[in-house]
Amino acid sequence: MTSTRLQALAACGLLLPLAVHAQDTPSESEAAEEGGGLEEILVTGTRIMSSGYNAPTPTSVISAEQLTANAQPNIFTTVAQLPSLQGSTGTQTNTFSTSSGAQGLSSFSLRGLGAIRTLTLLDGQRVVGANVTGVPDVSLFPQLLIERVDVVNGGASSSYGSDAVGGVVNFVTNTRFEGVKGNVQGAVTNYDDNETIVAQIAAGSSFFDGRLHAVGSIEYHDEAGVGPGPYGIGLAGGRDWFTQRTLVNRNVLNDGSPQYNVIDYAQPYNYTKYGLITSGPLQGTAFDEAGNPFTFQYGSNGTPAGNAAGTVNGCLPGFCVGGDVSGNVDSGRTLQSDLERINGYGRVGLEFADDDEIYVTANLAQVQTHNQPINGMNRPNLTIQCSNAFLPASIQQRCADAGITSFQYGTSNAILPSTQVYTDRRQYRFVLGAMGGLNVLGDEWNYNGYYEHGINFSDIDVKSIMLNPRFNQAINATVLDGNIVCANAAARASGCVPINIFGGMRPSDAAFNYLMPAKGPYQRTRQNQDVASFNVSGTPVDLWAGPLALAFGVEWRKEEYRVRADAYGNGINTQAGIEGTPYNSDYPADPVLGDNGNNWYAGNYKNGEGDYSVKEAYVEFDLPLFDSEGAGRANLNAASRVTDYSTSGTIDVWKVGGTWDTPLDGLRLRATTSRDARAPNLSELFAAPVTTTLPNFLDPTRNVNVIVIQNQVGNPALTPEIARNTSFGVVLSEPAWLPNFSVSVDYYKIKIDDVISSLSANDIVNYCVRGILPQTCGSFSLDNSNGPGFVNVQSFNFASIETSGFDIEASYRWPQLFGLAGTFTVRGLATHIREYVTDNGLPGTVPVDTAGVNIDSKADWKVLAIQSYDTDKFSLQIQERWISDGVLGNQYIECQPGTCPVSTVARPTIDNNHVDGAFYLDIGGSYEVLPGTTAYFKVDNVLDEDPARVTIFSNPALYDALGRVYRLGVRFDL
Repeated sequence: MTSTRLQALAACGLLLPLAVHAQDTPSESEAAEEGGGLEEILVTGTRIMSSGYNAPTPTSVISAEQLTANAQPNIFTTVAQLPSLQGSTGTQTNTFSTSSGAQGLSSFSLRGLGAIRTLTLLDGQRVVGANVTGVPDVSLFPQLLIERVDVVNGGASSSYGSDAVGGVVNFVTNTRFEGVKGNVQGAVTNYDDNETIVAQIAAGSSFFDGRLHAVGSIEYHDEAGVGPGPYGIGLAGGRDWFTQRTLVNRNVLNDGSPQYNVIDYAQPYNYTKYGLITSGPLQGTAFDEAGNPFTFQYGSNGTPAGNAAGTVNGCLPGFCVGGDVSGNVDSGRTLQSDLERINGYGRVGLEFADDDEIYVTANLAQVQTHNQPINGMNRPNLTIQCSNAFLPASIQQRCADAGITSFQYGTSNAILPSTQVYTDRRQYRFVLGAMGGLNVLGDEWNYNGYYEHGINFSDIDVKSIMLNPRFNQAINATVLDGNIVCANAAARASGCVPINIFGGMRPSDAAFNYLMPAKGPYQRTRQNQDVASFNVSGTPVDLWAGPLALAFGVEWRKEEYRVRADAYGNGINTQAGIEGTPYNSDYPADPVLGDNGNNWYAGNYKNGEGDYSVKEAYVEFDLPLFDSEGAGRANLNAASRVTDYSTSGTIDVWKVGGTWDTPLDGLRLRATTSRDARAPNLSELFAAPVTTTLPNFLDPTRNVNVIVIQNQVGNPALTPEIARNTSFGVVLSEPAWLPNFSVSVDYYKIKIDDVISSLSANDIVNYCVRGILPQTCGSFSLDNSNGPGFVNVQSFNFASIETSGFDIEASYRWPQLFGLAGTFTVRGLATHIREYVTDNGLPGTVPVDTAGVNIDSKADWKVLAIQSYDTDKFSLQIQERWISDGVLGNQYIECQPGTCPVSTVARPTIDNNHVDGAFYLDIGGSYEVLPGTTAYFKVDNVLDEDPARVTIFSNPALYDALGRVYRLGVRFDL
């Protein structure tokens, strides 16, 4: 255990003895009753604090009991299963990434709008980001003390400020917990991997007649993860759902056949496990592990054309179907990052007067993850000299016979260890606040103010990764004085050690140290967040239909970050205003390497820094319109907020909504419309370039697959996104003729203008090649003989998003069903996305609707159903999760050879546009073995449902990639 973890445990653990002391205090329910005004109800999504208030914005609530019953090691998983959350990320996502720093990051995405447009709060307060996008990591939150989670399905910028475009997820802690409780859980998959251990303990107690209250918790969580599979097609643990499904662009538009083909068992023919000659008269010659040449088995009955372009007759561009796929690398992705999480939390509150409290909270947490992005480090399109000293004599002779001096070559580099990525996020968050009530001119008001200071350190270290320029020199071997050496004299002088890439011979330790130094790429990021907020609410006036509720407040916030990277990735020179990193003893100067960085195969991190501040003021009121037996009860809710950003000026946001409890028993109507905003985050404004390696990137000018480095750079000229949210719905809640039954149906529509977006690397290249946007032609280079090409991607305010759909929620409780003790409860939630249209506004392009595009996590329908039976002694829960079938893209025209129309940019043709949905069944239960002690079990994905086969390996943001999981645990509450 690291010293950082020990410090976190010690700091928050100091509160536990204080909280455990004095077990003769009142029960939790009694303490809540004694809390008086401090327990006034605050509904997430509004600043109005009033008992009985019903907000017009639809809100789903997950209670502590529901979180417990779902028995997940991270409550993020339970919340993310809600249908309105589409595209949330967790430990199964970003495992292919080397450079994002988002491995293991638990973040929510409401309405499929992305985590950057979903505001996540802790007790209604902001949390420092765990990534330069400003998104917090929910796994860094205290979890055992969570009392409920409110999910606001609609814009809330007027109440909470920037980022609340898609909605708000608010974790509410139990600040009045009394006693001691804990949880211990173990889990394993059906494939004997991802072994999981969870240990949690929390305590709370009151002192000085209840005026001083302390709560604290310590949590430990370890998941072994699901590692990579071998080269080829197989996955970890014997999972068999991966078929290397690939979307191949034929680049032929008008021959009656589809332009795009979806193929299984795709075989890249520009590299193999131990090497393949890919063009010219020797094309099709591969090497086995012993270094012996043999004739490569192409799929699709393909035959090498033997030309300079490397064409394979009978195959699609870049791929054949079947054949020898032993060199495929995608199966080497980690399916789930291994993760170790430790969390310490404490809160001490002192009532210095009746109903007035001053409090301090501390949250110290750490999450460490590890993943393997891919097997090997494939390098296609290498130029090999026929005089290479390691080349077998038979191949040298064939070169001479063919009259050639070099050839094109590709290898998976299976002779090298695969890259390993380690992330370490550490959060230190402190809050000093005060809350209570005061009397002003005879009127009771509530106030709530706090100052929050949060620091997040994010470290990324990459191991076992090569330096491309050194690799290029090491593979160019010659004989000098009877020894095989690197051909380049300058490289030899700087320590170059040659390697043999013709076969599976392991390089020497000296060669490893040269190619893959012990000190690999690193990134060190520090993010600071400071927030000062003061809010007041009350009911100053009694009107004809009830009291007028009013809330107002001010807030100041500052966000800043600083990131530093190694010299080989960042470069030593100042570039585009970004300072260089000087060489040092760990990263010494080398004439082979580029002084501008980008020397690593992947993980070329960059330096950067930036900050912005925000000043805000808001007012909100709830006006009762009427309240009578004949007309029912109606309220009008409105809010306005003025926000001044140091980077982009002042914007106004607002909200108008209302509820009507009709005269019909239990029937309520609600509606709201709002103007919301999202300001550009630190990453979009100032971020150091984020690099991503894209293997098998199609160069349409040469019709070959290449490796490119995508550089995402910041843009300080960005302005806020502006959204219009509208929703209306109907609620039937426990009518007298059907008690214990509730149902709601809500329609939503969101339109976002000035969306901060960037073209994909593919679009940048294609818009240049097709003449749609010639200015993109200077943003890339794909034909780089010294290493991977590059594509520069930058964000602008140029796009718009429009989405609409329905949310449905229903529940029913049967107390003492058929005379049995206990309660039977059913609950169902569903979200239907009608449309999700993105318009980039560029000439020659058309809007794209991604509703129902399952590879983009926007399924037409997402449904969650829960049935539970609970008694004082035991409980049983059955849960179903259903995802509808979808498509790869709504723009495609599905057709078969001989029937296809001319394929266009707006309406390309494809042979298979179908993506399967999924059905998951989960079962769990508990039994009280001793008073206050409960044993429980949970089986997730009982049917061992495989993820849908898609053309992007898999989509773990929507589908489960692990299979059946068994969980056993014990809880106690004393």
